[in-house]
Amino acid sequence: MTDLRKVLSSNMKQHRRRLGLSQANLAELVGASDNHIALIETGRRFPSLNMLEQLATAMKIDILELFSIKTTELTARKELKNSILAEIDVILSKKLMDQDS
Repeated sequence: MTDLRKVLSSNMKQHRRRLGLSQANLAELVGASDNHIALIETGRRFPSLNMLEQLATAMKIDILELFSIKTTELTARKELKNSILAEIDVILSKKLMDQDS
């Protein structure tokens, strides 16, 4: 998958989730199948310009936001943060269980 496809797929997922939309919901809004949306989000398909415009409109964003590297970097940082917090939670839980024993 090219970097452009990675950026598009990541940003598309993030904006869709921000709106609380499923792939099927977004597909309905843009007149596509949920499978087509899934293929775009996994980078196996690249949407037409018309579809990009429809996606951006449905997600209430400027079309350029679908290709913003900043958005992709923010997503990566959030995922890293959540992963670190989950690991800390596991460690703290184990320590608390050890103290109770």
